[in-house]
Amino acid sequence: MKSHESEEMYLETILLLQERGSSVHAIDIAGELGYAKSSVSRAMGLLLKKGYIEIGENDEIRLTKVGYAKASDIYERHRVITALLVHMGADEQMAEENACRIEHVITPDLFEIMKQFIKGN
Repeated sequence: MKSHESEEMYLETILLLQERGSSVHAIDIAGELGYAKSSVSRAMGLLLKKGYIEIGENDEIRLTKVGYAKASDIYERHRVITALLVHMGADEQMAEENACRIEHVITPDLFEIMKQFIKGN
């Protein structure tokens, strides 16, 4: 997996964990993704350097404004692409799995077309 895709996956996971209302730690992210805690810790270091996250008391991980905006965009792509694939006849699991792949490589122009299509249906 490319580092860009991996970065986006981490940001999306942090967003979803935060929205569940609990504090987020590296162990939570590792559990959600099925990764080793050491791999998650390295990734968090990179996200911290890029200004996408903050690490607070008790090693709690929080998205910065920039990180939240990026994670929200990623999650929107995921939801729209999943909805489109379901609309096309894919079952929910197939749509989810493929949306995860597609959301990382789709161009902004094609995503906008998909978004407008879903809004119209």
